[in-house]
Amino acid sequence: MNPDTSPTSPILPGAWLGMVGGGQLGRMFCFAAQAMGYRVAVLDPDANSPAGAVADRHVCAAYDDPTALTELARLCAAVSTEFENVPAASLDFLARSTFVSPAGRCVAIAQERIAEKRFIASAGVPVAPYVVIESSAALAALGDAELEAVLPGILKTARLGYDGKGQARVSNAQEVREAHAALGGIACVLEKRLPLKFEVSALIARGVHGAAAVYPLAQNTHHDGVLALTVVPAPDANAQLVQQAQQAALQIAEKLGYVGVLCVEFFILEDGSLVANEMAPRPHNSGHYTVDACATSQFEQQVRTMTGMPLGDTRQHSPAAMLNILGDVWFPVQGGESVVHPVTPPWADVAALPAARLHLYGKEEARRGRKMGHVNFTAATLDEARAAARDCARLLHMANA
Repeated sequence: MNPDTSPTSPILPGAWLGMVGGGQLGRMFCFAAQAMGYRVAVLDPDANSPAGAVADRHVCAAYDDPTALTELARLCAAVSTEFENVPAASLDFLARSTFVSPAGRCVAIAQERIAEKRFIASAGVPVAPYVVIESSAALAALGDAELEAVLPGILKTARLGYDGKGQARVSNAQEVREAHAALGGIACVLEKRLPLKFEVSALIARGVHGAAAVYPLAQNTHHDGVLALTVVPAPDANAQLVQQAQQAALQIAEKLGYVGVLCVEFFILEDGSLVANEMAPRPHNSGHYTVDACATSQFEQQVRTMTGMPLGDTRQHSPAAMLNILGDVWFPVQGGESVVHPVTPPWADVAALPAARLHLYGKEEARRGRKMGHVNFTAATLDEARAAARDCARLLHMANA
C-alpha cells in the first residue's frame, strides 16, 4: 500500500470510486457502490461494456492510456479492478496519486502462474508439485526424468490462462514437448495431476488496517474448465477442512499485505489434504451467491475495503446454490442438433422457480462459452437449493443438468 495515498479515514458515500475493467464483475461492483451512495467511473476500451453501461461515468480508453489513467486518478478517491489481467503498471501509475486496492504488486503476482505458485508456497500453503518451463530452450535442457516426476500433469501457460484456456493434459515427456510447442513455446508451468476429490474456494476480505472477514467455504463443480455450479456451505467439507482453507487464504492475504476481496481456490485430494490451485485478487464467480444469501455481498465488501469503511457481516442467512449461465443456453439442442441462430432462453420459467434469483450481465451478444449471467438459489436447506438449480438447468437445456 502506498502510505501517501491510503485512506487515513473512511472515504464516505458521495465520493467517486474507480473501476478498471468493464465486465460483469465491474457491473455488479457499480450496483453495490451506487446503492451505498458512491459514484463510479469505469475505465474500459469497450464502448458497450457491461459495467460502462451502468457506471456514472465511462472512460472509454485502453487500460494503459496515460491520459485516461490520469483522469481516473484525478476524479476518484480510490480505484479497484475487476480482473487480474489488467496491466499491473497501470495500477502502479494510479497509485501515485490515489488509493488502489488491490495494489499492483498483488495483481502482478496473481496474473503470472510461476510467481503465484512460488508466493503461495512462501506463505506456508501447499501447492501441487510443479516444474517451471521458461522457454523452448529451457524445456530442451530438462531431462525426461525431471518431467516424469510431475507426470501425468497439466501444462499451463504462465500468463493469460483462465477458464481452462491455455492448458493441455499430458501423460509423458513427449506429450509435454508437443503441447509446449503447440502453446507457442512460451513460459509455462507443468503441474502434477493429483487425485482430486472436489474443489472449494475460500473468499475473504481484508481491510486497510488489517482487519479480515471470511465467507463460508464454497464447493465448486466445473465443466470443461469453466465453473458450472457453486453450493454453499460446502457439503463435503468438514469443520477442520473449512478452517484450514480459510486460514490458508488469510495467510496468503496477510503475507501480500492485501487490501480487498480475495478468492483462493483449493483442490481437496482423496486423502483429505488440501493444495492451493490459484488465487483471484477480486470478487469471484464462486462468490456470486453472496448477493442473495449473505448479509454483505462480496461486491459491497469490495467497496468497504477500498474506502476504509468497516468490513461487513459475512453471515450466510440461507443455504445457496449458484448456476453459471453461458451463452450456450441461447443455442439449445433441437432434434439432435444445436440451433444456428440464438434464441431467447425461457427466463419467465426460470423466474417462476420460487428459489431463483436471475442475474444477467447485459452483454449484447450471446456466444458459446461466454459468461452471460448466473442464477442464485436460496432455500431453507441446501438440498432444496441444489434441487432448484437442477430444475433450472433442465429448463435451460444445460448439459450435465
